[in-house]
Amino acid sequence: MSASNNSSSSASTFTLIGIPGLEAANFWLAFLLCSLYLFAVLGNGTIIYIIKAEQSLHEPMYLFLCMLAAIDVLLSTSTMPRMMDLLWFNSTTIGFDACLLQMFCIHSLSAMESTILLAMAFDRYVAICCPLRHAAILTSPRIAKIGLAAVIRGATMTAPFPIFIKRLPYCRSHIISHCYCEHMAVVKLACADTRFNNIYGIIVAFFIVGLDLMFISLSYVKILRAVLSLASKEEKLKAFSTCVAHLWAILVAYTPVVLSSIIYRFGHPVPPHVHILLANFYLLFPPMMNPIVYGVKTKQIRDRVLLLFRWKSF
Repeated sequence: MSASNNSSSSASTFTLIGIPGLEAANFWLAFLLCSLYLFAVLGNGTIIYIIKAEQSLHEPMYLFLCMLAAIDVLLSTSTMPRMMDLLWFNSTTIGFDACLLQMFCIHSLSAMESTILLAMAFDRYVAICCPLRHAAILTSPRIAKIGLAAVIRGATMTAPFPIFIKRLPYCRSHIISHCYCEHMAVVKLACADTRFNNIYGIIVAFFIVGLDLMFISLSYVKILRAVLSLASKEEKLKAFSTCVAHLWAILVAYTPVVLSSIIYRFGHPVPPHVHILLANFYLLFPPMMNPIVYGVKTKQIRDRVLLLFRWKSF
């Protein structure tokens, strides 16, 4: 009974240690991460404002982009303020429930982002392969339902993470070797059999990242076939150019998370700070890069961003 009580009380708080081995560089790492975060918030906020204000951009591709921008802001905000507090002010203690809430936000928002990227691939498939039916298939109510489905899917698939972790006993170390409450980093602290948690994590990764990537790939196989069947080179380039920004967004979003997951589970020889830096990179790099990619590759957004800054300069 006393062991059980100790386990329960020991799980009231955790200690975040930041980036082990790079403590001397905490200030400059925090400065860099904060700069990336502010750039991500400013860039995605600008995208949301432009799409909301410009009636001509109320089309499926831009509405999905607006959802993606909102998710990116929330995803980076779920970790960065607490991370800055840790790296700049050495505030290492985090409450157990606060840790679970942060974990849920990170993983559910990442799942929502993956779903929106899949929806954007479907939009490009319909626009190129069934252009005459595009407006009829992707109506505003249907787009809203897709957004709601992304939220429900992300929340329901990742809600068991904190629920299962809350049931585990923590009678050993309470030190999380990370800058935030990442699922596997917390699971490794439990003094019980965690195979179920590991298996469920792999199942969620497969049903979100695995299935989404499979359907995205299938969409682009069909898109490529449709583009190659076009008569002129100009038509092919014009059709495929509408997909370039989305392809970059997919590459930026999935590459870090896949690498992070593989290294965390199988990369035992890799130094701990590489794990943590890569995990931070995956939470900040996509939110920072998406506004740049869509701003550079999408003429409609680029023109309105330039117009917005010209107007503010007068």
